[in-house]
Amino acid sequence: MSESKIAKRGLGRGLSALMADMDMGDAASSASNRERMVIPIEQITANPDQPRRSFDPDALEELAASLRQRGVLQPLIVRPHPQDKDLYQIVAGERRWRAGQMAQLHEMPVIIREMSDTEVLEVAIIENIQRADLNAIEEAASFRQLMERFGHTQEKLAEALNKSRSHIANLLRLLSLPDAVQDMVKTGKLSAGHARALITAPNAAQLARRVSEKGLSVRDTEQMVRKLAEADGSVTRKAAKSSTKDADTKALEADLSAHLKMRVQILHTGPNGGELSITYSDLDQLDQLCQLLGGSR
Repeated sequence: MSESKIAKRGLGRGLSALMADMDMGDAASSASNRERMVIPIEQITANPDQPRRSFDPDALEELAASLRQRGVLQPLIVRPHPQDKDLYQIVAGERRWRAGQMAQLHEMPVIIREMSDTEVLEVAIIENIQRADLNAIEEAASFRQLMERFGHTQEKLAEALNKSRSHIANLLRLLSLPDAVQDMVKTGKLSAGHARALITAPNAAQLARRVSEKGLSVRDTEQMVRKLAEADGSVTRKAAKSSTKDADTKALEADLSAHLKMRVQILHTGPNGGELSITYSDLDQLDQLCQLLGGSR
């Protein structure tokens, strides 16, 4: 499948869609039946472009024990290896394959599909995004891969993956943090909320260690970053004012801006009230805004 065809149909061909295509039951054609095989485990290789790089050893050992006892209940999805006709490359199911090796299995059930490099990568990325145990950095890296490799916008990703654009934007910002801070998020020593608060800090790695050691809350972390920035004189008054906004307010601003296609700012001026400003670039945008606020179509 070409990249242009993928762009035309959009995202969403995840493992569930692939399985639906293959699950033909008793009505399966002879061609489809030939795709279902049991092959030696040494003929299966990992996909070098697989975006998932870390596998929990304890979780793998637990799965390996299950495979020894019950066998492989769900087949791997593979494709013929693009360089070696005697091998197959994993499209989905690398975790089961790794656990199968630990369990010293000699063969594994597979479903063979003809898929291009581009389609394989897209499936792998989307499946990673759909994993429940994906950490914020892994999710952000997957978003960036989809955007860079396939040219998808944040709005397109938000629509296809049923996530808010601000969620995607906030996660992508985490990739600007130092590697040491990103590693702390990956290992669970730091939450995504803590990491977002550290994005504007010049010494983010040092502050991240302090946050982890002292068990600071996200709000405490935001206040610490703001005070340090003000003390160092490293931010302007406008930037300092902006940094007092919590993550929820910033996300709401981003959502409204994306919806209206105009810049929206929210300022909390009291315990229960505040101001909302919308910036329009020309009279056409002003007219459009008036129609939206007036309920006119």
